[in-house]
Amino acid sequence: MQQPSHVLITGASSGIGAALARNYATRGIRLSLGGRDLQRLQGVAAECRARGATVTTAALDVTDRAGMRAWVHAEDDAAPLDLVIANAGMVAGTRASEETEERAREVLAVNLDGVLNTACPAIERMRPRRRGQVALMSSLAGYRGFPDAPAYSASKTAVRALAEAWRGALRAEGIQVSAICPGFVTTPMTAGNDFRMPFLMNAERAAEIVVRGLARDRGRISFPWPMTLGVWFISALPARWSDRLLRPRPEKPRQA
Repeated sequence: MQQPSHVLITGASSGIGAALARNYATRGIRLSLGGRDLQRLQGVAAECRARGATVTTAALDVTDRAGMRAWVHAEDDAAPLDLVIANAGMVAGTRASEETEERAREVLAVNLDGVLNTACPAIERMRPRRRGQVALMSSLAGYRGFPDAPAYSASKTAVRALAEAWRGALRAEGIQVSAICPGFVTTPMTAGNDFRMPFLMNAERAAEIVVRGLARDRGRISFPWPMTLGVWFISALPARWSDRLLRPRPEKPRQA
């Protein structure tokens, strides 16, 4: 979809979501922005309005199935949705030792259930119109399970597979679906990482790549290309080799 007139974005209060909102903001476009931090979300909305966009905001939890359905349908009632970006996500921590069962379940609920709670109500509305575009936020961690982020890797692998499957299943109904698979991007999510992040890019640059990829209806928007090539190669290796390459980082001694 070259020029969507109504775009809905979750996780729009910061990071890639906020950068996407700013990138799409222009005169004549309507933005429906959702996020958990209302104050930051209103700040992003103000920036977008200054660029000429019409903006509505909602402080919501993507794991609230009924609440998400009501919000997506209400926004579609106000103006038919052209593009929905299920962007909201979270990580359990920077090491597997930080990932309790409860934390893992929370990650899966936000990253997978949250995507379903966003995309499914939108697809319901797009089907009768036989047009629309849906983008699901996966990750390069969705190419192969990483031992320092088990639940995150699992959730992003599922999201990538879901997008790829939906792309084939919904194409005949006029609905375009893409998986977004970024590497390391400067966001609040990566701010706590205590390790080197190769090819780290800022959120604005990431948003530009995503917007361009969606305009071209790319099925998988993976970047940066050196990391994409690297994770693809690792995923193709025999498990005993990739396990050696992806050994968990040693725990740092805690300060007394």
